[in-house]
Amino acid sequence: MPSNKTNFLAGVAVLVFLGLAAIFSTASDVDDDLMAKHRVFPSIGPGLRALRHGSDGNYYLLASPNVGIAIFDSSGKQLKIINVPPSPALSDKPGPTASVSFGEDLDVDSKGNLYVADRSSNQIKFLSPDGRLLRSIECNSPLSIAALPEGEVALTQPRSDHLVIVFGASGQLVREFGDPESLSERADLNRFASIGRISSDPQGHLYYGYTYMPEPLVRMYDRFGFAKLDFQFTNIDAFSEARAMRREIQRQEKRAEPPSLLPILTAFGVDPVNGDLWMALHNTLLHFDKDGNRRSEYQIYTKEGARLDATVILVEENRLLIGSDPLGVYEFSRPDRSP
Repeated sequence: MPSNKTNFLAGVAVLVFLGLAAIFSTASDVDDDLMAKHRVFPSIGPGLRALRHGSDGNYYLLASPNVGIAIFDSSGKQLKIINVPPSPALSDKPGPTASVSFGEDLDVDSKGNLYVADRSSNQIKFLSPDGRLLRSIECNSPLSIAALPEGEVALTQPRSDHLVIVFGASGQLVREFGDPESLSERADLNRFASIGRISSDPQGHLYYGYTYMPEPLVRMYDRFGFAKLDFQFTNIDAFSEARAMRREIQRQEKRAEPPSLLPILTAFGVDPVNGDLWMALHNTLLHFDKDGNRRSEYQIYTKEGARLDATVILVEENRLLIGSDPLGVYEFSRPDRSP
């Protein structure tokens, strides 16, 4: 018969395996369930990686590996798709192509130029508004990308010494910033736990969201790499999950295998007007004001009542666009706005 100690260890293993995948889903101070109004951009679902709103009013969605970059107008009508892998019958036709093997992230600047982090080819690719390949920069496993003022572009890589790398308009490396958090005595485990995604706002701020941090964290930097503000979820409901993640980090510290953790922060988006931040922990949605104070918490669902585990968030004046792979993108009313 198994001992009490054996049963206890088995229970802990089950908690680590199952509990982290559904963290915060039963938080006691949830304000309400938030139901989607309807689905938008219905042709995009599986493989959804990024959603951006251009200054031209169009929406740019990246889905890999099968779709590419889909462009929709302000009414949600699909205009075109660029970077669909060419068929053999068309592959010998002349002309520049914007082939992206596996796009991890996408951004668009004020001129409509596109920036794609292509993980499979280990490149950042710069595309013109009509989808022509302008140039590329070699980099190792780019994960996330953000356009900055004056033609600069920032990116994250899982194995670089710093969290953020910035290239100038001509492709030269201009600066690096951000150090991995110290959660372990293993440098590679600290680096893995500090992996994150980035986004920028019209004021040129850069936001770094830590995917695996035990206490969910998005840090705001100015464009030159000086940290300005933390948005962090640290209330009492986060403590048990944070402790479970820290125990898992301590467990892996004593082992020789490569680090492997389950994600906690799955998406975030910034209000381009007032600087409020919305953070997704799977299907829990947190709202922070521009000063980093948490204002509200919701559980998010599709119109049909299915749980929506967010992977992208786009914040607009009167609505939230929240997407999930493979369910697609859904429109939500802003719960912080009066009807």
